[in-house]
Amino acid sequence: MALPMDTLGPIQRLNSTPAEAPLAMPEQSFQRRGFPAHHATRPSLRTIAARATLVIVTLSLAVFGVSEMYAVAKVGGMAALEWVLLIAFTAAFGWIAFSAANALAGVFSPRGRNEDIDAPGGLTAIVMPVYNEDPRDTFSAIAAMVNDLPKQLRTSFEVFVISDTTNPETWIAEERALAILRAKCGPTRVWYRRRRDNAHRKAGNVADFVRRWGGRYEHMVMLDADSLMTGMCLAKLRAAMIADPRAGIIQTCPSLIGGATPFARAQQFANTVTGPVVSHGIAAWQGEDGNYWGHNAIIRMTAFASAAGLPSLPGKPPFGGSILSHDFVEAALIRRAGWTVTMRADITGSYEGAPTDLFGVIKRDRRWAQGNLQHARLIGAAGLAFCSRLHFAIGILAYVMSPVWLFLLLTGVALSVQATLIRPEYFPSNFALFPTWPAFDADRMVTLFIISLVVLLLPKMIAMVNALFDRDLRRGCGGPVGVVGSTFLELLISTLIAPIMMIAQTGIVMSILLGRAVGWLPQARKGASVSWLAATHFHLVHMACGLVLGAIALIHSPTLAAWMSPTLFALILAVPISKGCGSFWLGRKLRRAHMMLTPQESRPPEVLRMARREAHAFPASLPRDALITLAEDPTLCDAHLGSLEPELRGRGSFDPTRALAAAKLGEAQSLEELASWLAPSERMLVLSDTNLLDRALQLAKARAINAKAA
Repeated sequence: MALPMDTLGPIQRLNSTPAEAPLAMPEQSFQRRGFPAHHATRPSLRTIAARATLVIVTLSLAVFGVSEMYAVAKVGGMAALEWVLLIAFTAAFGWIAFSAANALAGVFSPRGRNEDIDAPGGLTAIVMPVYNEDPRDTFSAIAAMVNDLPKQLRTSFEVFVISDTTNPETWIAEERALAILRAKCGPTRVWYRRRRDNAHRKAGNVADFVRRWGGRYEHMVMLDADSLMTGMCLAKLRAAMIADPRAGIIQTCPSLIGGATPFARAQQFANTVTGPVVSHGIAAWQGEDGNYWGHNAIIRMTAFASAAGLPSLPGKPPFGGSILSHDFVEAALIRRAGWTVTMRADITGSYEGAPTDLFGVIKRDRRWAQGNLQHARLIGAAGLAFCSRLHFAIGILAYVMSPVWLFLLLTGVALSVQATLIRPEYFPSNFALFPTWPAFDADRMVTLFIISLVVLLLPKMIAMVNALFDRDLRRGCGGPVGVVGSTFLELLISTLIAPIMMIAQTGIVMSILLGRAVGWLPQARKGASVSWLAATHFHLVHMACGLVLGAIALIHSPTLAAWMSPTLFALILAVPISKGCGSFWLGRKLRRAHMMLTPQESRPPEVLRMARREAHAFPASLPRDALITLAEDPTLCDAHLGSLEPELRGRGSFDPTRALAAAKLGEAQSLEELASWLAPSERMLVLSDTNLLDRALQLAKARAINAKAA
């Protein structure tokens, strides 16, 4: 239950966090026990039709494709490797058939609803979790979102920045930006809390917020550090949640913005043009058994608190420990508890940053893959809706399909090598009139290749046709020529990077299966120019795979080498392809040529323009040193001291890091000298401990007094 606004006393009004309004958040069990089958409510006719379309089209395409492949391979009998090829092809073709069917299911996408944005309801928290992010970007985005809200709703929302930052300068920069943000948000209250213990990463950060302050709010809009949402989008999400008391999560479909490289622009264009086709399909068949992507969604606080408490998985990482891809699991648990989880593709104005280059995406995929593969342990958890299990399976297959595609490719190469190196056995041990060796129907193989290509590209072709008939989208993408030309350019870039991602994701999956866990690193959202030497080192394995496969194919079958040439070309030239895709210079050239243009670029939404303007009010760089900055700014120092949580105001037990920091404090003659001596962990501890911080600030005061006396 939300607390009334007047419950805050004068002391709490000055602090960085409101008075605590705790909510119990029990850990959920994945064991087999009784659960109320609330999720088994009858789906709508639209949902039933969409699911039927998904199943029928997927199975029909898969059966047709596999039967054609069998007909191609059975010429002369089926050898062992041909059976292996058929199995791998079945998995791969079934995956692309599912994608095509998903696009067709979008015909049954639910129609938008017009809820009353002025409907009375409790407070809604706009929650921004940050972890060593650039405060200028995150805080200017928050300022833009708040100022874009309808004026009558400004007091219905509050902002809560929950920080897990571990860099001392970034921490102080966040607190410095907080004062500016509060001045800009007017009647909308802004709160800030930095957590000392980063247990369970973002999921633990959000859970800590819910346990301590969740009772203050009816709902929370969960953001990511690169999220941006229009005020009307926020208002509609709140109205939709108020209008449906059964709603647990309402997920938007964020559009990518800010793409500055060819790779980012390709992702951004595909998301804008093909994304709606995919999201409408997903929204249609999942119905009320939807999924949650961790950001740009509104969540009912009581649903999250009562149903989404995540335990640690037994065992060691990568399959045990903290649940990394927590959003899928939270959605499944909330649905299991009887709340609905839906996707509202009709609520527009939801944005997020575009990935910059292959380097950042591959590093990010390492963590995402580990989290998704963890779901193999949860897919059979008690009481989950079937669609929740399907979401887990899709997430797992998104990474497992790369090894499947590579295995399919290697099987084809092995068949070619077998045909040239292994002598047919004319007199096998069992009776046979003719020997059995691999043989294929070449004409039928060409036909199957064309069919596979059509199925693979069907979502993109549907999206291109849809864009040509959508007046606003067509104009925003540069007209008919811009839509068609950009679609094929995006397809070219996707084709070039697909083999690289196949090898990279295969390596990631193999690494996880071998038991190698990954840490929690902040995402490189802006990207940076990577040297040719670093790019060569990064893509060395990809180039080696291309050279080895190309040599084998060329020696044993020039025809096979010709068929594999797109894949081989991309792998061998992985370095220049990756450098080109991540080039800011080339990205600017494409932007000026209106290639892969999106409506968000040609007609930027007001909230995006506002965020760019607001950024100028925030410092462009981090403080040179956190301690020196506090000493030079008494107002900021007082705010910092007021924001420290009680448990951070000194400790009773022995801490070796604290002892070392205290020893350096005793030896230092000036704050500058101390700052140069302290390691980052020691600086964080001094900033967190009032006793140590006071001693550090006394060094600056003593120097100022001595200078004045001299």
